Amino acid sequence: MTALLIVIYIAFVSLGFPDSLFGVTWPVVHVEFGLPESFGSVYSVVTAVSTGGIAFIAGPLLRKFGTGRVTFFSTLLTALGLIGISFSPNIIVMIICTIIMGYGAGAIDTGLNNFVSLHYKAKHMNWLHCCWGLGVTISPMIMSAFLGDNGTWRNGYRVVALLQFAIALIILASLKKWNIQPNGAAEAENKQNTLPKKSFFDLLKEKGMLSSILSLGLYCAGEFTIGTWGATYAVNVLALSPEEAAKWVSLYFGGIMVGRIVAGFLSEKLSDNALVMGGMTFAAVGMIVLLMPIGENSLVGLLLIGMGYGPVFPSVLHSVPARFGADYSADITGYHMSGAYGVGFAVQFALGYIASATTFAIMPFVLLAFSLGVIGATVVTLSKLKKSEH
Repeated sequence: MTALLIVIYIAFVSLGFPDSLFGVTWPVVHVEFGLPESFGSVYSVVTAVSTGGIAFIAGPLLRKFGTGRVTFFSTLLTALGLIGISFSPNIIVMIICTIIMGYGAGAIDTGLNNFVSLHYKAKHMNWLHCCWGLGVTISPMIMSAFLGDNGTWRNGYRVVALLQFAIALIILASLKKWNIQPNGAAEAENKQNTLPKKSFFDLLKEKGMLSSILSLGLYCAGEFTIGTWGATYAVNVLALSPEEAAKWVSLYFGGIMVGRIVAGFLSEKLSDNALVMGGMTFAAVGMIVLLMPIGENSLVGLLLIGMGYGPVFPSVLHSVPARFGADYSADITGYHMSGAYGVGFAVQFALGYIASATTFAIMPFVLLAFSLGVIGATVVTLSKLKKSEH
């Protein structure tokens, strides 16, 4: 079981690689392609539609092909998308390759989150997402090396793509191990294959479902906003160079990774819901630091925000079987992720246009509003679930 868990962790590192690349390269890419800065929001919507779209239908794919095969082919697809982006002559080709990459990422995300939430403890879910944090921390560091000294962002994408291909080969070599599953996983997945079919609308009627999805969506709105616009904020508001801005965004993702390591240990004592509420409160402190008039030093707030954000996403997803039952967890996990990507990207899409037309200095205020929204939606979810028990 340990070998399989290590492979799952490695697969999640690969999921993190592409997620932070766009934000740190956009200040350079939009100039090269002759596009307005605000067009980054359009690009983000494309990512949301492709990633969220495949997550929406991931349940049937996972039941038909199994988590291991879906993870391998999806990792390979993501690598191909990254290579395509690196050779893109214009934004149209880049968007097509991003759609390919998004299909791969969405399937990996849903499959592994459902698998771990069903068959491993909460600490493993947090450490799994810590591996995502490792991926999104490494890739901006790689990219910042290419952005400086007259380098090119294209080579940064190629290096990350090669790492992705290597991880795909590791997953391919481990496929047989996915048949030896922990804690009765095979029986649980077989049961999901024989259950009567429930539509999206049937499952959406479950008590607390809508507010649970909304809480994850508002969290993603904050996470995606910093990932997409954090570097632009540092360049436009604080007058940093693109490579300096990339390093600060990398620190933010590093904070997420640290938060998830700590949350893994805390999950032995605290519930998923307590980790969500505590994490968002801690993140709000970082947003206040970001608002302080202390120049570049205020970007320390990004580290604090990242640490607070750390446990939120894995804790919400790990709570899905406990909140709504294990029978349809693959579908419900997919709906959570699809809804989260939809809400998250739609909100930061709007923010990109508003900030481009006004000022990116509004970003910390918007992030603070998202934090309060996550806390409020979580309270509503828990209240509805409690009422349904009586």
